[in-house]
Amino acid sequence: MDEVRIDKWLWAVRVFKTRTVATDACKKNRVSIGGVNVKPSRVIRTGEVIAVRKPPVTYSFRVLGLTQNRLGAKLVPQYLENVTPPEQYEILEMNRITGFVNRAKGLGRPTKKDRRELDEFTVADIDDTEEFDWDE
Repeated sequence: MDEVRIDKWLWAVRVFKTRTVATDACKKNRVSIGGVNVKPSRVIRTGEVIAVRKPPVTYSFRVLGLTQNRLGAKLVPQYLENVTPPEQYEILEMNRITGFVNRAKGLGRPTKKDRRELDEFTVADIDDTEEFDWDE
């Protein structure tokens, strides 16, 4: 076997959980080879470096072997080499440390932390108004 579709390979080596997700990533221009975005039907060969964007990180993998069948996790290192630069992992670590949730204002329910902060804010606001004499 000297050629495999990129969506099949990404699924087989467990970069994506399902083949549909791998295909969608290719269609959304999140997978590239040599800086060129690729279609799901693009065939890959041994030795190529594939860049996969999973925001906020761009992972890079070197193709060591080709397969169309889903592999066990222990066999994956025979088929790919992770060549992702350390800076990408630093970005991932910074996002984990900050705990920042990118949620647009007004979308979704507030988290427990948001609710507690809101309660604390409103209780502090009410306490301030009780001390004020409104009759003056």
